[in-house]
Amino acid sequence: MGTIGDCYDNSMMESFWGTLQLEVLDTRIWETRDELANAIFEWIECWYNTERRHSSLGMLRPVQFEALYTDQTSTQDDH
Repeated sequence: MGTIGDCYDNSMMESFWGTLQLEVLDTRIWETRDELANAIFEWIECWYNTERRHSSLGMLRPVQFEALYTDQTSTQDDH
């Protein structure tokens, strides 16, 4: 992510793991590893990647941001 000795090197992953722990891991006691693995997969694929608003995208969901980008580029290509 960054250069050697960069204090921001792991900040993105630390934020991700902290959010995962708060929103999934610590919400209950998991019966099996498979149950936990499925919960993590579902959280990442169904919520984190598509629904979570991101400040770097103007507080839009990734799906909304991509749709706006696609609309803008297709409009520019038409001219």
